[in-house]
Amino acid sequence: MDFELNDEQQAIRETARDLLGSRGADEAVWAELCELGWPGIAIAEEQGGQGLGLLELALLAEELGYACAPTPFLGTTLAALAIEAAGSGEQQQEWLGRLASGEAAGALALSAAPSLVPDAAPDRLLVLADGAGGATLHASGAVEAVEAIDPRRRHGTVAVAAGGEALEGSVDDALDRAAVVVAAELVGLCRRALQTTVEYVKDRKQFGVPVGSFQAVQHIAAQMLRDTEGAAAATYFAAWAADAEPDSLPQAAAIAKALSADAGRSVTAAAIQLHGGIGFTWEADLHWLFKRAQVDAVYLGGAGYHRARVAALAAEALRAPAAV
Repeated sequence: MDFELNDEQQAIRETARDLLGSRGADEAVWAELCELGWPGIAIAEEQGGQGLGLLELALLAEELGYACAPTPFLGTTLAALAIEAAGSGEQQQEWLGRLASGEAAGALALSAAPSLVPDAAPDRLLVLADGAGGATLHASGAVEAVEAIDPRRRHGTVAVAAGGEALEGSVDDALDRAAVVVAAELVGLCRRALQTTVEYVKDRKQFGVPVGSFQAVQHIAAQMLRDTEGAAAATYFAAWAADAEPDSLPQAAAIAKALSADAGRSVTAAAIQLHGGIGFTWEADLHWLFKRAQVDAVYLGGAGYHRARVAALAAEALRAPAAV
């Protein structure tokens, strides 16, 4: 089995890194992403998308996390995943092309988890999952806008839990895929925090030597690397499983979200610690990464929730009759 990215996937990653790195916090970057067709990268071609897989979507989500980009990409792509998986033909016709082009923006929320919903806003489409496989579409008015700790992204809370237009199928598979995409964004945040920190401790000197030469600093940096790479490995296995081995997706997605949620919080916090006093200032960009990681870590279920899912799925597999 080849675990390397193919040429097309590598090109997607490099293009995203170059574009987002050159634009920084410019909110006009969303228009450029739409021109490239990125919001529709995992939407079927007949629905106006590019027809690629979850792995390609995860690559973009990681790079957007790395840049901590101020775009509605995450919520829009997650809403599209749910509609494509469970929507009627009419619902897909009405929404998928608009989401793929960026004409419409959206968000995905769990009605059983009344918490902050990234990219949710009163004037945006909301897909509200009920936690039992069902979901409803709300074209507007279902969200109350709130100010969150991450001001580079719009957030809302679900204001209306009833009504809406029901999706006809189950969104369970879409929720697993959505968890993988959020995990990929967390991996991007971790990679940026780790890279920034390693560069800093190589240059920052104390007692005439780089602070990176101190064993205590090296231990923390090594832990950051371990957590980041563990989350990345689990996330990209889950992204691969979504298209190549879908029976493995529920457990793989739960593992990926659990590991990335923990990593997002611990790695960004460690980055601030290793930057010392400057890490707590507005001049350092680390606070953006830390803040986004806090919201992403609990979005669509936190680490504890997904560990419980792993345990439940493992117990279910043990109870299942052995194949003859």
